[in-house]
Amino acid sequence: MIASIEHKNQIYKVDLSNPIDISVPLRGDQKGVNAWYVEPMKIEPVRTDQFLGSVAEGGDVNFRNIFFNPHGNGTHTECVGHIAKEVYSINDTLKTFFFFGQVISVEPEVYVGEETEWQKKGDRVLTKEQIQNAIKGNPEAIVIRTLPNPLEKIGHQYSNTNWPYLAEEAAQYISDMGIKHLLIDLPSVDRENDGGKMISHRAFWNYPANPRRDSTITELIFVPESVVDGAFFINIQIASFENDASPSKPLLFEII
Repeated sequence: MIASIEHKNQIYKVDLSNPIDISVPLRGDQKGVNAWYVEPMKIEPVRTDQFLGSVAEGGDVNFRNIFFNPHGNGTHTECVGHIAKEVYSINDTLKTFFFFGQVISVEPEVYVGEETEWQKKGDRVLTKEQIQNAIKGNPEAIVIRTLPNPLEKIGHQYSNTNWPYLAEEAAQYISDMGIKHLLIDLPSVDRENDGGKMISHRAFWNYPANPRRDSTITELIFVPESVVDGAFFINIQIASFENDASPSKPLLFEII
């Protein structure tokens, strides 16, 4: 299915029948990606005296309860409600779902500067200069693939690993460019232990000064090695959760 899309007075063609899924599935076992010290997702049949929600165990239908944390158990998209005192819902934030975007690959640099509560020597950091050099044009969304990019990312246990993160200046630069949707293959744009500052989240969302309520961050994606850096159309799909975040399924569409 070939579609023609007009964006900023330019016509692009994409094959809607050939999406590239960059989400990491939520899994009900020990093999799923995990972060923030939460338990793996659990999927359990409903069991009562009158009902069994498992066909394999003799029930009429599969009818399961699912227990998970969207921030820790898989790909998720979040809004400014993640860090705000005010209540903001991802379901109210994300009202359009198709964006002109760009995939960039960046290898974090080792931080050697002055130490602060949220930044330490030896941290691996995505810098403003790296982001600035990688972004071309004016995309509405960017997808950041960190390097190296092993397949093991899709089942990595991130808790207590001090993962790489986005420098405040880099997040501010992305915000200043007017990019509304930031997608990254890490559990957070911020340091795992930053004293609760959430510096890069705040910079991207311009919170609390003038919150960008129509902008989102998507974390824990995985961009396959076969995807070449460059322009794509990006579809971000969420469930209709009235919450700061939802499990999500971002898709890339190559431009023909």
